[in-house]
Formats: sequence, C-alpha cells, structure tokens
Amino acid sequence: MEVIIVPDARAGGEVIANGIADLLWRKPDALLGVATGSTPLPIYEALIAKVQGGSLDASRARVAQLDEYVGLPAGHPESYRSTVLRQVVEPLGLSEDAFLGPDGSAQDVQAACTAYDRALAAAGGVDLQILGIGTDGHIGFNEPCSSLASRTRIKTLTEQTRIDNARFFDNDIDQVPHHVITQGIGTILEARHLVLLATGEGKADAVAATVEGPVAALIPASALQLHPHATVVVDEAAASKLKLADYFRHTYANKPSWQGL
Repeated sequence: MEVIIVPDARAGGEVIANGIADLLWRKPDALLGVATGSTPLPIYEALIAKVQGGSLDASRARVAQLDEYVGLPAGHPESYRSTVLRQVVEPLGLSEDAFLGPDGSAQDVQAACTAYDRALAAAGGVDLQILGIGTDGHIGFNEPCSSLASRTRIKTLTEQTRIDNARFFDNDIDQVPHHVITQGIGTILEARHLVLLATGEGKADAVAATVEGPVAALIPASALQLHPHATVVVDEAAASKLKLADYFRHTYANKPSWQGL
C-alpha cells in the first residue's frame, strides 16, 4: 500500500487525475470505477479540466458505478446513476453506452446485484477504482463488520446515513431510500488498482485504522492492505493520526518518476 500525503483536497485530486491520465494513455478504453459524494469531486474536476484543455483524450474511457439506491425510479435526479452521468460521464464527453451500473429499480434486486458482478467481469474488470472512506471506515456501503469476501449485494442504510443524505432529498428523510446496492469488498478488491482519497480531520481515525491497524471487518477499508496495488491519498488533516506519516512523506518525495501512481 502506498500512502501519499498532500496539502489539501485539490492537490489530492490532481495527483489522482494525473494517475488516471497516465492509465488512459496506456489503455484508452480503461474501465474507471467511480464513487459519489463530495470527496472525489476534486478528482473529477481535475480530470475534466485536462479533457477540456486538450491534454487528455478520454473519449474511449468507460465508467462503472460503485453503488446505487434501491427503489428510486429510473432517471431520478438523486440516483447515483444520474449523479455519475451529471458529474463524470457527460463532462468527459462520454455517452451512456460507456457507463455500467446496477439496476436499483429492478423488481428482483438480488438478481440485479448478481448481474452487475457479471457485467463487470464481462467488461474485463475495473482497471482503477476510486474510493472514499466513511468516518467508521466503510467503503462503498460496506458498513463495519461487512464480510471481506462480500460480493455486490443489498445493504440497509443506517439511520444516520439517511439523515445525512436527506439534504439531497429536500431535507425530507422520508424520501431517502432505506436500501442500496453496493459492490462488495470482494468485488472491490478485484479492481486492478484501488485509489482511496480522504480529506479532513474527521477521517483521520479511519485512515489510521485502515493503513496502520489490523485487517478487520470492523474497518472495511482495511481490506486495502490485502490488495497488490492500493494507493491512499490523504490531506494533512486526514493524515494527522498516522504514526508513520514522516516515512510516507519521505518515500513519496523520493519516488522515481517512472513508477507513476
């Protein structure tokens, strides 16, 4: 696992966007796994700026979704599909044909979960998966004590998550779904490269447990320690609880340029 400490969220977004640009140069049709929420926005903003500035051709890239609400009608503006299309796919100039996501409005949701795992495999697998992390160490909607071997499946949202997400639903918690489809930890670990971005002091404990603590279902993100190519990018605030922070700074400062992200 590589840990990169950056000054702020914008710098983190630039580091990761540069890594994605290098990937697309090597493999123009790479499948990028994307996460929603505010944390990854600096990545997408930096990536979009490269495309619009003409320094990056992302026209053959493909995009895969990490999770989705269950029960929202197709096209609902707050579905994660709509969010990814709005924040990533359309600004990059891609069509919906370049997009993969689970069907949260399916009558048979469990079958939709299985179908999505199969679709990811049929697409050749995710080349680079962007991840955020919760204050409790969750990734995707894999809450603490999720199986580290779990596959794409249905999860029940905690009441706090529904309260937090009510701001996207006119501050009406009754509009927030109770369930989501999420890639399981086992599914996430099949991506060739995992890149987690964490910013803010509120994520410091979770980052420290993920990077320096034991691998445990209690901290789902700690499963990244099992991956052969995992990168954790954190700002100074999120890195504030890391015991080996100075070592991580030293290794990144002396990293050969040819090594890339």
